[in-house]
Amino acid sequence: MASIESTGAHLDVAAAHIEPPWLVATVDESVGAVRARAREAALPPGEIVCIVDDTGRLVGSVETARLFASADDARVRTLARLDLPVVRADADREQMVSLAIEHGLSAVPVVDAAGHLLGVAGATALMDILRREHVEDLHRLAGISRETERAVEALEEPPLRRARHRLPWLLVGFGGSVVATFVVSRFEAALAAVPAIAFFVPALVYLADAIGTQSEAVVVRGLSLSRIGVARLLGGELRTGLLIGLVLALAAWPLVWLAFGDARLAAAVGLALAGASALATVLGLMLPWALARLGTDPAYGSGPLATIVQDVLSLVIYFACVSAVVL
Repeated sequence: MASIESTGAHLDVAAAHIEPPWLVATVDESVGAVRARAREAALPPGEIVCIVDDTGRLVGSVETARLFASADDARVRTLARLDLPVVRADADREQMVSLAIEHGLSAVPVVDAAGHLLGVAGATALMDILRREHVEDLHRLAGISRETERAVEALEEPPLRRARHRLPWLLVGFGGSVVATFVVSRFEAALAAVPAIAFFVPALVYLADAIGTQSEAVVVRGLSLSRIGVARLLGGELRTGLLIGLVLALAAWPLVWLAFGDARLAAAVGLALAGASALATVLGLMLPWALARLGTDPAYGSGPLATIVQDVLSLVIYFACVSAVVL
């Protein structure tokens, strides 16, 4: 069996989370023979027994409980799962966990480039990876830079270190806020002529941000844990955004009309809500997807970056609707 140490120990790859297999069997062995060797094994019992061929290449695995419950004269190959996907040593650890969830595995064998068994990532390792990925995604959704071992305990860090983790994307957001201010300033005359136009800006921006955040959360996980194509994701999110926007528009239109006695203003607010909602879902998908295509973690497309892009475009949509319907 190939050396585990030779694969490297970068924490993001599968090889960094494996242990030596508890037991390795060949395809032609009997269950009785494997059980006899299990009693002599130096390592604690594992979740699975790995099955290899004569050259040490991984063929499949069998759950330990199933192996022990089978007859002594049964052959290991009749019990093994032979259709499992191969997890390479240099595969991303999140991909390994995704495959374990998709195929209902309690442990995942890891192989080298030639298919030789290197080790097994057990249930404890898989749970630890899930926890770490969850913490990283929470940080990134908040616009905090990539976690280090110390950054996991973000609340215990010195203020200077906290600021260093949080500032980069916030500075991007600051630049975007300047653009948003410029957009509003271009409609100064309209705001002076119809002051009520300004009343709906906070609600519109908030709703677009909230819808976009929901889409981002769905898409960021979907890009990592599913095999759904981007076209299918885009179509689903766009229809969802249009439906949400339509409901919000129908709810806002009579309220604005009754409160301000202006049917055109109510129509502009409703149209802007529908358009901003649809756009927010598309941005919530496309920003993480674009970053993933560029080789960057998709979660970095969330938080302050996506928020300011949505804010600016929501303002453009709103004032465009106001200009077309009210002015």
